[in-house]
Parts: sequence; structure tokens; C-alpha cells
Amino acid sequence: MIQNVIRKYDLRLPRYTSYPTTPHFSTTVEGEVYTGWLSSLPAESRLSLYVHIAYCAEMCWFCGCHTKITRKYQPVADYLAAVLAEIDLVAQRLSGREVVGHIHFGGGSPTILSAEDFGRTIAHMRSRFALAPEAEIAVELDPRTTDTAYVAAMARAGVTRASIGVQDFDEAVQKAINRLQPHAVTCQVIESLRAEGITAINMDLVYGLPHQTSASVVAMVDRAVALAPRRLSLFGYAHVPWMKKHQRLIDEAVLPDTAERWRQYEAAHERLTAHGYVAVGLDHYAAPDDELALALREGRLHRNFQGYTTDQAMVLLGFGASAIGSLPQGYVINEGEVTAYKRLVREGRLATRRGIAVTADDRLRRAVIERLMCDMAVNLDAVAARFGMEGGVFTPELNALAGLEADGVLVRTGRTLRVTPAGRPLVRLVCAAFDRYLKAGEHRHSKAV
Repeated sequence: MIQNVIRKYDLRLPRYTSYPTTPHFSTTVEGEVYTGWLSSLPAESRLSLYVHIAYCAEMCWFCGCHTKITRKYQPVADYLAAVLAEIDLVAQRLSGREVVGHIHFGGGSPTILSAEDFGRTIAHMRSRFALAPEAEIAVELDPRTTDTAYVAAMARAGVTRASIGVQDFDEAVQKAINRLQPHAVTCQVIESLRAEGITAINMDLVYGLPHQTSASVVAMVDRAVALAPRRLSLFGYAHVPWMKKHQRLIDEAVLPDTAERWRQYEAAHERLTAHGYVAVGLDHYAAPDDELALALREGRLHRNFQGYTTDQAMVLLGFGASAIGSLPQGYVINEGEVTAYKRLVREGRLATRRGIAVTADDRLRRAVIERLMCDMAVNLDAVAARFGMEGGVFTPELNALAGLEADGVLVRTGRTLRVTPAGRPLVRLVCAAFDRYLKAGEHRHSKAV
């Protein structure tokens, strides 16, 4: 029966790292609007910062990120100068020197920065914002461009968490996605991180890649667990060649079909939980004593553009081309084209190109969707009450979910929804029932399975 459910719901849906989602941002929110939002933030606001490094040394064919390829360092240095200038522009528009509790470097490949420039970037941010003593500084790193000297520089700069891109250890899979990364290289980086005291290590794995099978995915999980990461992410490969043209270089004939993707997910999920990791939300796994697992148990898990997080900040400021920010008033996204981004910053303008001001209804629905994505459950009456609404506001959505309930994706007790263990990979379908912007099956989203 489950295979019939998979075929029935082979839809393309958002990953709900925000609501409303980025396709619904518009040009009505630009730099002037963002300036107003920034200046109206209370001086005591707690912030999170995201820095997007939009360069890589080579293109991984599976990649869905905003990045450019360069073998020269000068374009990276020029880009970094613009990012540092943007940090100044944003800081100048704030009402005070706000406290930062979390910094995240993503990309692209943040480790394409030189060790010196990475340290200089952290120092610059410390000069513009007040970092909390317990602030987490997290970096997504590519083991192929991270040597021991770089790791030492990260430690000196105060990095507390490293997220390591692995995808798969199998050489045939690596060749098919143009990302050759020997197992020994990954092991060496992890060893260097721990030697420098950076022990909060995440690892990113992917299923649904060329040549993968359910058996090979289990072997991948076993090799990953042997390296003892504190957290693992298990993402389904999003094949969107109409959006990312380099993905056309992947041979679609060796991609697993939807039924096989499901088997791979189930096999990996069962193996990770058998190893003792706690399933967190849709695609994360954490050691039982990790802060992410504790936040899940205590009902304080959140979701943002970096995935699942324990970060409680209401403001996320994004820096760099295509970086996204979240404020109480709404969302903003920067110009994605690097040359245009640098030009805007050189002119002393904020690089905001699109965004959306959230309404009271958006906030209500966002709360429902976040609880579903984080807890796999939601009490609709409790959420409605938080926003001063009657529980009956969601009656149409409950009616629309009858099919998923009949198919065993969720169970309903009164006005409480709970996603079943078998329905966990389809949680985005449940969320979609509360999404007023979505047009089902849109090709700009990834598969729901």
C-alpha cells in the first residue's frame, strides 16, 4: 500500500524553511523597506547572522546552492570586501550594538576563503556587533579545501561547530556528481577539528544520488557513524535541472526512481536510529544528549534557512549575494548575481532585491507549519489561541487533510494532528494544506519524497 501512497503524492513542494516561501517574495520589498525594518528593531534585539560565501573551486553537479566557480583568489577577495562593506551598511542602520548569539557561514564553500581572511571576517563582525559569550559560530566546510592550518585559524576565531559536506563515500557516486572526496580526507579534517577543540561536528549525507541503492546508503550511514558526528543531515537529492543547468550533466538514467528513493530513505532512517541517533524533524539526526535532541524533547526546536536549529533569535541578518534575512516584519533576500551585488554595496546601498512583509495570517500559518516540521505534530487550537484566534479557523484545512489521514500519513485526534512514522517523509504534504500561496505541483520545488 505504501508504494501506492508514494506514487499518489509524488509532488513538488517547498522545504518550508520559511513561510511564506521564497518564490512568493516580490520586488516591493527592497533596500528602503529593509532600512526601515532594521532601524525599528529594539536595541536589545538578539540577532543571528548568516554569511554567504558565493564561490567554490569546482562545481559539484548535484549542487542546488547559489555559487560561482573560480580557481583564482582575487574574485573571492573582491567579493569578501563587498560582504564586509555590507555588514557595515547594515550595522549603521541598527539602533544599537545588538547582541549576536549565532553566526553561520554557508555557501558555496566558506573554506575557499584564506585562513587570514576568515579570521579577519570574524574580527570585523565582532567589531560591529556584540557577540554573546556563549555565541555559536558554525561553518560549512569542504574537506577538500580545509587543511590543518585552516582548522587552527577557525579555532582561533572562535568557531564552535563545523558542518562537513560528505554526500556519499562511494567513489562511483562521487564521480557521477563530480565530487571526488577520498574517505581519508574527510577523516583527516575531523581529526584536525577535534585536535583544535572543535568537537561539535555535523555531517551532511544525501540519498537519491546516481548509482545509490538502499544497501549502499546503509553502508554510507555506517561509515559516517564510525566517525562519531554529533549531528547528521540526510537530504534527498533535489534534481531540478530546469533551475540548475549544471545538473543536466548528471545521467538521469542512473538516478533512483521515487519508489527506490523511499526505500533508501527508510533504510538510512532505520540504520541511523538503530545506531542511537534521534530523528529530528524531516531530515536531521542527533546524538541523544545533543542540544538539538534536547530542544526537540522540550518543544523548543525551530526551523530557519539553515535547517533545524536551537537558535531562539527573532532576527536573522543575511550577508552576501543571495543571502536571506528574517525579521519580525518579514523576509528579505539579497541580489543573487555577484557582480550586481557588489555594485549595489559599492554604491552604499543595501543589496536587498526582494522580500515579503508577513501578515497576521502568515504568522499564524507559519507557526502551524513550523510545529509540524519540527515536532511532526501540532495542536491547532493551541496555536490559534496564541494568536487570539478561534480554533475553527482551520476547519477547511482539516477537511482537505482527510485524504492523507485515510492514507495513513497522519492521525487526527480532535484538532491535534500527528504525522505517523511512515508518513514522516511526507510531512511537507501536511504543511502544504496550510500554505495559502502554494500551487500544487509547481516545478520550482523539489520532490516531496
